[in-house]
Amino acid sequence: MENKKIKVSLAINIMIVIFTVIACIIMFTGFKFMEGEYVLESTKIGMFRFFTVDSNIFMGIVALIFAIKEIKFLKGKIDEISTRTYSLKLMATVSVGLTFFTVFGYLGSIAEGGLLSLLKNSNLFLHLIIPVLSMVNFSLFEKTNKLKFKYSFLGVIPTMVYSIFYLINVLAHIENGKVSPIYDWYWFVQGGIWQVYIVFPFMLIFTYIISVVLWRINKKRKTCNFKKIMVN
Repeated sequence: MENKKIKVSLAINIMIVIFTVIACIIMFTGFKFMEGEYVLESTKIGMFRFFTVDSNIFMGIVALIFAIKEIKFLKGKIDEISTRTYSLKLMATVSVGLTFFTVFGYLGSIAEGGLLSLLKNSNLFLHLIIPVLSMVNFSLFEKTNKLKFKYSFLGVIPTMVYSIFYLINVLAHIENGKVSPIYDWYWFVQGGIWQVYIVFPFMLIFTYIISVVLWRINKKRKTCNFKKIMVN
């Protein structure tokens, strides 16, 4: 049963890697395969300013690392998956989880064209498919009882790093107390620069809540007496 879960996890991780590459190529080149309004998209180097893109690329890289570890485990080349690898998986899953919940809980209600405009073209993968696959995989098929509670704090790091970049960008483009949506692409401070003091702490707290929830769901409840088990 344990090996079956590992194989499912491996398959999903490979899918995540493939979808990440496809989505990034689509956005980078500006290729369109769906009709309608496109929101929060850019081409070439400009696409990397979005947390959506950064978090999904991070997830794709970690999924690839995890898949390699799983293949080695199934072939008997290693006996365990390290705590460091699981920690990276938690951080990446929290990051795309934040992307998913931000899109469905906030951006979808204020974006021109509504939620559907955020689920088209490359964003269909980046906002929906990859985050859902990632959270399902981590919650159901990559369970472990070796990730201690203290590791839940790691889930906030990517958001914190991006928040610093976003905050510097916003503060550098203030004109008459306001910031153009061109530089405030998530519309966090369109009501006034004072919103910085509310939005950024809230995002960090919300990210940590996601991290704790995913950590709790991932936590293995029972000890399995298999000859080979995935531990870290």
